[in-house]
Amino acid sequence: MHVTRFSEAPHYEAPNHFDMRCLRLQGKEAGPSTQMWMGMSQILPGGRTGLDGSPMEKLYLVLEGQLHVVGELDGAHQEEVLGPYDSCRFAPGEKRQLENRSNRPVLVALVMPNSVPPAA
Repeated sequence: MHVTRFSEAPHYEAPNHFDMRCLRLQGKEAGPSTQMWMGMSQILPGGRTGLDGSPMEKLYLVLEGQLHVVGELDGAHQEEVLGPYDSCRFAPGEKRQLENRSNRPVLVALVMPNSVPPAA
């Protein structure tokens, strides 16, 4: 078992993330994990990510606040508003954007693989 205390979770900088504070809860510099890692981000009012794609699947869980999520895959555009305990999956290659359009901070958990899985 590996425990990461929230008070000791390492901060990390994610590219193309604005007005966000990101913490690593498991995996990478937070401790051993062979398949995935878990993070948590606080997104300030007006904070956002860019509309970027990734070769890796990503799972998000809103813990507090209201989060606007945008997905774009093969030219199809989808936008949703998520509240506490709503979750969202972005497929490998799908562009995604997270945005806090409210006046309150948003707290969101993220789980994703350590690396791109080999092609089948």
